[in-house]
Amino acid sequence: MERLQKVLAQAGVASRRRCEELIVQGSVEVNGKLVRELGTKVDPERDRIVVNGKPIKLERHVYLLLHKPTGVITSLSDPQGRRVVTDLLKGVKERVYPVGRLDYDTSGLLLLTNDGELANRLAHPSYEIDKVYRAWVKGIPSAESIKRLATGVRLEDGMTSPGRARLLKTSSDKQKAWIELTIHEGRNRQVRRMCEAIGHPVLTLERVRLGFLTLEGLRPGDYRLLTSEEVNKLKRGLQQRKQAKRGPL
Repeated sequence: MERLQKVLAQAGVASRRRCEELIVQGSVEVNGKLVRELGTKVDPERDRIVVNGKPIKLERHVYLLLHKPTGVITSLSDPQGRRVVTDLLKGVKERVYPVGRLDYDTSGLLLLTNDGELANRLAHPSYEIDKVYRAWVKGIPSAESIKRLATGVRLEDGMTSPGRARLLKTSSDKQKAWIELTIHEGRNRQVRRMCEAIGHPVLTLERVRLGFLTLEGLRPGDYRLLTSEEVNKLKRGLQQRKQAKRGPL
């Protein structure tokens, strides 16, 4: 038995919050009876659940790891006709959507799923999931600049949260540097803006890790299904972080 709003969100009806609103508004029936009480428990395999007169259809949850190339939009559609990430998915029948985003000119690891609850938790900064980026930047950042990246940089929308940063190597002509930056937030073009703020604009940028997931074995444009072990590990890790933030009972 699961909470009704959770079942609705997992079926792709809407976000969890919007599903709660639909319940309170009287738009949801369970086995022919109107339900307005949040927290109502249902059996998604047996109960007949109807929203605005239409029965919900439960989809099999799908979890994909994509190596996004540059020149692709992290979206389901683009009014300018540019390629979107779902154009790269061949043979995937379920309607999946990206977890977070990568810029048009940024490559790297991107998750796509139809599991709304998992997607929301992975994208929310309060869960502090490591997002690891590697960037070629213009010039050679000093030790102090690298420290600023790690401890926090002031941007126009506020200070960035603490993370980790390190200098990996420099180019032979000493004009560029390869740096690695680990953050937990997901602000718009955050890594690029952070590097710009310390005076070392990004030349190329790639996300190489999300949590324990990496791009190993995937070329740009390739994707794979997460294994059941990987999905369970993600869910366990998120649940542990949630419980840790609640503190002792």
